[in-house]
Amino acid sequence: MGEFVAAIDQGTTGTRCILFDLEGRPAAAAYREHRQIFPQPGWVEHDPVEIRERVEEVVAEALRAAAPGRVLAVGITNQRETVVAWDARDGSPAANAIVWQDTRTAPDCRAAIERGWEGEVRARAGLPISTYFSATKIRWLLQNVRAVRELAASGHLLLGTIDSWVIWNLTGGPRGGAHVTDPTNASRTLLCNLADLEWDPFLLDRFGVPPEALPEIRPSIAREPYGHTLPDGPFRGHVPVCGDLGDQQAALAGQGCFAAGEAKNTYGTGSFLLEHVGDRPLTSSFGLLSTAACAGSGERAYALEGSVAVAGAAVQWLRDNLGLIGSAAETEAIAESVPDSGGVYFVPAFSGLFAPHWDMKARGAIVGLTHHASRAHLVRATLEAICFQSREVAEAMVSDSARPLIALKVDGGATANNLLMQLQADVLGIPVVRPVVRETTALGAAYAAGLAAGVFESTDELRRLWKADRTFEPRWDEDRRESAFRGWKRAVERTRG
Repeated sequence: MGEFVAAIDQGTTGTRCILFDLEGRPAAAAYREHRQIFPQPGWVEHDPVEIRERVEEVVAEALRAAAPGRVLAVGITNQRETVVAWDARDGSPAANAIVWQDTRTAPDCRAAIERGWEGEVRARAGLPISTYFSATKIRWLLQNVRAVRELAASGHLLLGTIDSWVIWNLTGGPRGGAHVTDPTNASRTLLCNLADLEWDPFLLDRFGVPPEALPEIRPSIAREPYGHTLPDGPFRGHVPVCGDLGDQQAALAGQGCFAAGEAKNTYGTGSFLLEHVGDRPLTSSFGLLSTAACAGSGERAYALEGSVAVAGAAVQWLRDNLGLIGSAAETEAIAESVPDSGGVYFVPAFSGLFAPHWDMKARGAIVGLTHHASRAHLVRATLEAICFQSREVAEAMVSDSARPLIALKVDGGATANNLLMQLQADVLGIPVVRPVVRETTALGAAYAAGLAAGVFESTDELRRLWKADRTFEPRWDEDRRESAFRGWKRAVERTRG
């Protein structure tokens, strides 16, 4: 009988459960997508009940694939800023979840900035006021959804990011489920004081959020578990739920980045470059975010993060909106059929521009079209856009940390695209290193839970478990690299405002 640590990775487009063996290797996995709901332009929602059902389904499927076996601990990782409001009495959601990509609160954000809140909010939370984060989403729910207001008035409202929703349901739901979150998720809400990693009374008051509805902030590595799964739940037993990390901080841990100066880039719906900066937050002067990183009880850890709103989502747009491709896997061969993008640049600012620009008014654009431009050129330009956006973030990170980026560890589903990884090395001018285990987000959650449960002894052990699969060396010369990047920056300027 095998022994495993389970990771539930609840992402923007789907939910995955992976069972890792005690060497950090995937032993069984299951994945299910959920619906993307777009009620109005700029609105993005998920059905919390559907997410709960997908969690149950993938856990059951992974357990069947690994049987016989025993799960020693459970870790959660999640899409971070997405907000759920539900009734503590029966677990019924009061509204659809508002997803991190949603921009409906742009007028509220602009109003807050015009009222002069930005400086104080950034000083406390380490974040700019933006539609990206949770606070204005919660404020919108309280102001616009009657059921949310009524639950708040009656004292039965529970609020949280997706990790809180998943953990509450796994540990019993209305029968005493743990209402918790961790610093990596709390630090993405605009409601958490980054210095002490607690809910900030000033910020709660500013955004009108009732503190009693929020989860308790517990360590990411919880040696005292948040709670245990129930015998009639998807794990069919009493298993400690003791790891919780926002997806990007989970990937940082899954890449073995536990010390200052270690960095990774994750390619998913968005793209997220994080660098560990040690046990004190580092304030960015170049548009990056200060955020909490993976740590245990009594410990603190921080990272700098550059968030790109649209990476893999741009490829989905080619598939779903334009019908130019049948699947993401096709992009490599299509893009390789041309030697370059033919002067075409695609800036996928569907939700504005995130780091380092933070322009909520920016909108997507395709520039440089000629009669010569073909489907292949646009597909290649889409892959290049992912890489150019990552370079913008990498340059800001080097400026902030005063450390050169010598190589970049990469992960996420898009890293299976060898051309994309080669283009990333070409655009950055440094090696790009892909690990053997590419689902490092789930691996990081498993690491956190395994450390908490004593399955793994230390972060040094986890570093030894990490293995490289392939290193992509840059091929472009300096002239081509800089000329292409100048063209990208001109294209970005055409999307601003």
